Amino acid sequence: MFIGFSQTKTDSIANQSVVVINKDSVIDGKLFNSKKSIPPIVDTLGIKALKDLPQASELDEKWLEELYSNSLFDTIYKSVTELKYDPVYYPELSSDTLKARLERLNARTPFNVEYNTSLESVIKSYLKHRRGSLEKLMGLSHFYFPMFEQEFDNYNIPLEMKYLAIVESALKPRARSRVGATGLWQFMYGTGKEHDLQVSSYVDDRSDPIRSTTAAAQYLGRLYKIFGDWDLALAAYNSGPGNVNKAIRRSGGYKNYWNIRQNLPRETAGYVPAFLATMYIFEYAEEHGFKPERPMFQHIQTDTVHVKQMISLDHVAETTGVKIEELQFLNPAYKLDIIPKIEGRTYVLRLPREAVGVFTTNEEKIYAYAKAEFNQREKPLPQLFKNDTKIRYRVREGDYLGKIARKYGVRVSQLKQWNGLRSNNLKIGQRLTVYPRNRGVSNPSKPPKKVVNTEGRQTYKVKSGDSLWTIAQKFSGVSVQNIKDWNDISGNKLKIGMTLVVSK
Repeated sequence: MFIGFSQTKTDSIANQSVVVINKDSVIDGKLFNSKKSIPPIVDTLGIKALKDLPQASELDEKWLEELYSNSLFDTIYKSVTELKYDPVYYPELSSDTLKARLERLNARTPFNVEYNTSLESVIKSYLKHRRGSLEKLMGLSHFYFPMFEQEFDNYNIPLEMKYLAIVESALKPRARSRVGATGLWQFMYGTGKEHDLQVSSYVDDRSDPIRSTTAAAQYLGRLYKIFGDWDLALAAYNSGPGNVNKAIRRSGGYKNYWNIRQNLPRETAGYVPAFLATMYIFEYAEEHGFKPERPMFQHIQTDTVHVKQMISLDHVAETTGVKIEELQFLNPAYKLDIIPKIEGRTYVLRLPREAVGVFTTNEEKIYAYAKAEFNQREKPLPQLFKNDTKIRYRVREGDYLGKIARKYGVRVSQLKQWNGLRSNNLKIGQRLTVYPRNRGVSNPSKPPKKVVNTEGRQTYKVKSGDSLWTIAQKFSGVSVQNIKDWNDISGNKLKIGMTLVVSK
């Protein structure tokens, strides 16, 4: 998964000056002449800021595609469960060099980092076959590792334990295993509840980077108290203390991981070697010439605000200018992209630092806007959308929810609601139900809008990048609903150049 983030991107339609039909055509029952041009309609769903560089935007698209891909998590999960220990030809790393480095690593960590041929095989296999994925993980680590280190320091857990999250989840907060373990630290539902990780329709604390890391630190601390050995604590974290105790009994009482490994479940037998190999490669990344893919901003460049009222990430994106995919990455615990307000629970919104000031300065206005939007949405779907506006969209390679939402002028949270999605994960070929905004507006069966009388009233001409919310902020005492009422507007779509009444 992963983290470069894309900046606000201009609508691809807006970049076209006109759309020309080469010859007379009949479209929706109307004759279009080749000499006539169709002016573009600019999507004003979001609050658009400055234009981005096309080259940078293209790189961001690739990065976002990686963010919502499960391939890296699946690859690591498979490599641990099917770990092989056959000799690997990798002349760039000699056995003597590896022995010396492992000895230095062993001296500064509480883990038993001792050379053996099995560990050498895993390290060389990773260096030879997983270089690309490891560089991506090194890039992600710049964002997540500071969080992990802070929580582990609070609970006196070895800081090197941060590498466990790579083996567990490939640093994917919404990773979900075949048996239901979820999050960066792969907590099962019951174990998560034991450590106060709440799971509801709106929130899954197992996907929250800080809450889940706190729980992982507490759980690892408990396991260490039982076994008095960090290698065995790691094995117990994966397979449970009972399986480790069985392996100790079957080996005749040995308590060194390498002596009981053959009696552990297959996945756990490869678990500690995978952890140690990952730790070695990260600690000696420079010596092996790794070039991490750095994220657009570090963890220190983000901050949190306590949420005082129910709000969606869509609302935050529209009012702060932060792209929805960035907000989803920074706030992975919110399953439907909605932050609830529940008595007795505190929920936070993580934002890039430059957006924190915008949010806190306009907090009351943003909450009022969110409340008005929620009130409008609380209706059954048939009242909001007619059957003839529904389309079925087939997911293509490179698609993700934010991309599809922008294409049809809808919200990510709406796509999730219409399709019963609990996460951002999509599969190529998957069919999605979409109710495009523009098609409902142009429905010919709809009664014509009445002409708005602007005489003697203050008006405003819509510019590129405007939305109802940004226009309302320009005039004291004017709300989004006021503008809708005064101009007989039912949706949120605006056209550049249209004149709006902005006073009674």
